Amino acid sequence: MPDEMSRPLIRERGEGGSSRRLEASMSEPSDPVIGILGTGDFSRSLTRRLVASGYQVVVGSRTPKRSVALFPEEAEVTSQMEVASQADLVFVAVFPEHHSTLVSLKPALAGKTLVDVSNGLSITHDGPSNAEQLANLFPESCVVKGFNTLSAWTLQIGPRDGSRQVFLCSDSSKAKKSVMQICRRMGFIPVDMGLLSSSLEIENLPLYLFPSWRIPVLCTLSLFIFFYLYNFVHDVLHPYVTTGKSNFYKMPIDTVNVTFPSVALVMLALVYLPGLCAAFLQLWWGTKYNRFPAWLDRWLTRRKQFGLCSFLCAALHAIYSLCLPMRKSARYKLISEALKKFKEGSEDVWIDEDVWRMELYVSVGIMALGLLSLLAVASLPSVSNTINWREFSFVQSTLGYCALCMATLHTLLFGWNRAFQASRYHFYLPPTFTLVLILPMTVVLGRLALFVPCVALRLRQIRRGWERNRNIRFTLPEDDCGNGLEDVSNCFDQCQKRSSKSRDSLVPVCPLTV
Repeated sequence: MPDEMSRPLIRERGEGGSSRRLEASMSEPSDPVIGILGTGDFSRSLTRRLVASGYQVVVGSRTPKRSVALFPEEAEVTSQMEVASQADLVFVAVFPEHHSTLVSLKPALAGKTLVDVSNGLSITHDGPSNAEQLANLFPESCVVKGFNTLSAWTLQIGPRDGSRQVFLCSDSSKAKKSVMQICRRMGFIPVDMGLLSSSLEIENLPLYLFPSWRIPVLCTLSLFIFFYLYNFVHDVLHPYVTTGKSNFYKMPIDTVNVTFPSVALVMLALVYLPGLCAAFLQLWWGTKYNRFPAWLDRWLTRRKQFGLCSFLCAALHAIYSLCLPMRKSARYKLISEALKKFKEGSEDVWIDEDVWRMELYVSVGIMALGLLSLLAVASLPSVSNTINWREFSFVQSTLGYCALCMATLHTLLFGWNRAFQASRYHFYLPPTFTLVLILPMTVVLGRLALFVPCVALRLRQIRRGWERNRNIRFTLPEDDCGNGLEDVSNCFDQCQKRSSKSRDSLVPVCPLTV
């Protein structure tokens, strides 16, 4: 008896006879017959995935004989009218401009579920969507929008961690539930987006090009260009103008290597600066219920992208630094310095200050890069989903500030006492590291200010619901009218001055700290 497990899941056409239907052992009697209108790449991939999930599939084509060889043997390829008649649920896998060609199928599709998988050509915020237009063409059918965020390749290889979600919406809850069941059986995770009016938003999802990365990437590129030009003027152009010395060979590696850590440190400071702005705004307002400005709100939602850009620049800086000794110019400079010391008759070339500075700033830089690596790994969805909120906030906040402090200390040790040497101010411009330190030092000092006990206590109260300008009044009962609430006054030790026994007496107003 042949081994059943050795039989392929989907046989190619021609391998096992002329049967085009799903084998009875794979299909349940209660399963709906699924039809697909269209024979494109998405239709073929969807057919293979549905057949592999155990469904009976019929595919509708205008030219069935020409399309039959493109589909697995277990699927039946027939005319569009036959699909509309046989199927219980139909995937409309044709371009939206061709939806009108299906109007002749309206009587056969009445009362059935239609799944629109189409996408638009460009992002639009004005309706109607493709799914809504399809619903207008087939008012007697139940239209479900879904599967448009999946590519044909995703359907071919099956669900993966990065592409498991399928967004669905429909005005019919029954039709939506049936599509959700199919979605789960295929190995995907359905996400209910509500009514069909949400279909325009779903259709726009595959068309966005890194919407949350645009500002961080532009900021990174802008900072890189600024610091690169600044370093070029400071370290390359100044020697050439003043002494005629050509240092243009530094542009590909040296200048880039000085630019990357500058960008990395500023971008890392920009990760934690919006949180400080939000904290000080809440302290200023005395409440947490005011909305932040739109620019701050967008900034707060893009901190992860800012951090990953910072990590990229720091990693590139480490790679460039490791490549410095490989350059011919570095070896030439080393030999020249040795010959110069030899001609001068200097035997002791060991300078403790320079050695200690180099050892310290390299060591601190390695620790900063290690912490940044931990932050980058913890931001991955596959990692962040395995830790709780306290662990995530500890990594991203506590260890993040440690990484910022280490990177700032790395820059301070690199600069050492150079900020106080007049010869370092080329064209009266300060060294690059002095500019870089402005924003990180501001963030670190702002964070230290929030550690002051009175400030930390008030911020904690605000974030737990306390408001400066809204006080809660309590009316305490008379002594002879006990109702079990007398102990409430114990919570207000500063507000226990009782007035006379007048029934209108009130306890003085006291802020309630939640």
